[in-house]
Amino acid sequence: MSAVIVLCTAPDSDATEEMVRTLVNEGVVACGNIVADVNSIYRWKGNLEAAAEALIIFKTTEASWPRLKQRLPELHPYDVPELLLLKVADGLASYLKWVEESTAVPDQA
Repeated sequence: MSAVIVLCTAPDSDATEEMVRTLVNEGVVACGNIVADVNSIYRWKGNLEAAAEALIIFKTTEASWPRLKQRLPELHPYDVPELLLLKVADGLASYLKWVEESTAVPDQA
């Protein structure tokens, strides 16, 4: 099984929706769920910061992970975007198949 979950935060749901639409359209991810109104507290450049953000939960594959790692920073407004891969231990076979099919790179014959 090669399905993975990837977490990413962004400053607002407009920015996240555009990123998700682009990555789904390009076949880099099968799906991206946008969770609005996430309150993040973090240290940045020595200061304690707080920000309202949106969280994206991407569904993709290990095979597509390198493409996502390359493409997301090109689309993301942050200097250092959050991009964390979580491996999926198990899942509904038909859903996992859909993730695989949605992110498969077509043969370049």
